[in-house]
Amino acid sequence: MDPLFDLVFELVGGLGIFLLGMKSMSDGMQAVAGSSLRRLIGAVTNNRLAATLVGVFVTCVVQSSSITTVMVVGFVNSSVMSLSQAVGVIMGANIGTTITGWILVLKIGKYGLPILGAAAFGYLFSKNERRRFAAMTIMGVGMVFFGLELMKDACSIIKQMPDFNDWFSLFNADTYFGVLKCAMVGCIMTTLVQSSSATLGITISLASQGIISFETAAALVLGENIGTTITAFLASLGATTNARRAAYFHVIFNMAGVLWITAIFSWYVQIVPALIDVDVMREEIVEGQVTFPETTPAIAATHSIFNVINTLMFLPFVPIFVNFLNRIVPSKDYKEKPRLTDLDIRMLETPLLAIEQSKKEIERMGDGCSKMLRWLAELREQEDPDTKLADRLKTREEVLDNMQDEISEFVTKLLSGNVPLSVADEGRQQIRIADEFESISDYIQDLDKFDRKLRKSGNRFTEQQMESLRFLHQLTEGYLEDINEGLLQENRNTMTKTEPVAKRIKDQIKTSRKQHLEELSNGGITPVVSVAFLASLNAFSRVRDHSYNIAETISGEK
Repeated sequence: MDPLFDLVFELVGGLGIFLLGMKSMSDGMQAVAGSSLRRLIGAVTNNRLAATLVGVFVTCVVQSSSITTVMVVGFVNSSVMSLSQAVGVIMGANIGTTITGWILVLKIGKYGLPILGAAAFGYLFSKNERRRFAAMTIMGVGMVFFGLELMKDACSIIKQMPDFNDWFSLFNADTYFGVLKCAMVGCIMTTLVQSSSATLGITISLASQGIISFETAAALVLGENIGTTITAFLASLGATTNARRAAYFHVIFNMAGVLWITAIFSWYVQIVPALIDVDVMREEIVEGQVTFPETTPAIAATHSIFNVINTLMFLPFVPIFVNFLNRIVPSKDYKEKPRLTDLDIRMLETPLLAIEQSKKEIERMGDGCSKMLRWLAELREQEDPDTKLADRLKTREEVLDNMQDEISEFVTKLLSGNVPLSVADEGRQQIRIADEFESISDYIQDLDKFDRKLRKSGNRFTEQQMESLRFLHQLTEGYLEDINEGLLQENRNTMTKTEPVAKRIKDQIKTSRKQHLEELSNGGITPVVSVAFLASLNAFSRVRDHSYNIAETISGEK
């Protein structure tokens, strides 16, 4: 039983350290990549090749095709990305995920522990955030190689256990049925572990120790390509039709690829080692154990070449596949979107892209407030206010209330994870700006209420009061539009630029209030009109104050 315990403990421990290393690499690289990652997703167009290249790069950074495809499902679910764009990114993700195999080709396995230790000191004692995340990336590399070495050591124990050796001999890719059987095992392993990188690490460990042949390892890797689609498929459950189409494409793409490659498998596994000039049968004695070091680059090449060829084969037929997916997954007759915002919890795995999405939603809130001000100006000038327009204004205020709740919930969940300081700061600013916009919408709604209440009592504002409110409204509307523009451009000079208008609004409110009090002392203004006018001035003052707070936040003053 001792060898069995050693096998289980070392294999589980090695796998855990390997997975933690992959996670650290992913988090560190995302933070170091920073704004370039945010710009990349924005650069995704309907150009299939460009979308594929974005998928390759993003997956290389996040170190997981599952994260990329789940993120893409989230983008499609929230209508940020079209299906044709998503298809390109998913194909690129399949190529990007092969980078893991090439990282493992580096012959630094025995240096994994010292790399981990040295990087840990940099992570713990560096005060510069960017350097800390760079150190986290290197720590991840160290953990990956240390975990891989532990798994290799665990696999070498199998040689001492005849029963296990006999069991592994049942899986041999020497026939077409054997290839399919091995591919199925690879698929099941990846589905259980939920990481193709982890199963790739186990496969390389088994092959390098000679427990399985290179051909068997190659067949397992093909199955791992299918197994990795399960994560995105599960993420699409309960999502919109387009999001489910994107997940189904991932499954179809990988399954079709595995089907055609298995048909020529015996030739393929002979061509790949010859292409990269390695001998998979070359033996090397390491600490008294026979190993096969050249199987690792051969497995990595098998994985990469298959995914590149598969993508090149599918790329010209993207429009056909999009039409096919539209047919097999028909659209529903009713509105599917259950939320008011385009935010999706699936995006939280990539904080830099998630914070970009919440920013877009806040920009929508600002645009909503500007529309409310325009509708208010129309309503005030109408002799018989348009009830549909009044209802639209009221509905928009309720929508902005709910949007603020959804944004706050999303950003709070984002901040609860391990995110870079820059993302944390931006998240806190976004929560504040969302709250300010929601307050602005409340006061705009109040302005309409005051006017409607006055009309119901059979009264109207005097001509001088109407003129004051028109001028004040014009100033406020222009002020809010300038602030929205500053938010869109992330202009740090927004407060300085808009300060004169803010002061002018404040002065105009004081002037209007003073004139009103003078008129009031002369008599002739009914109390209900006086109360409505003063309340309107106060509402404009509050809109100005909340807008000023947004300008401060954009400029980094608070």
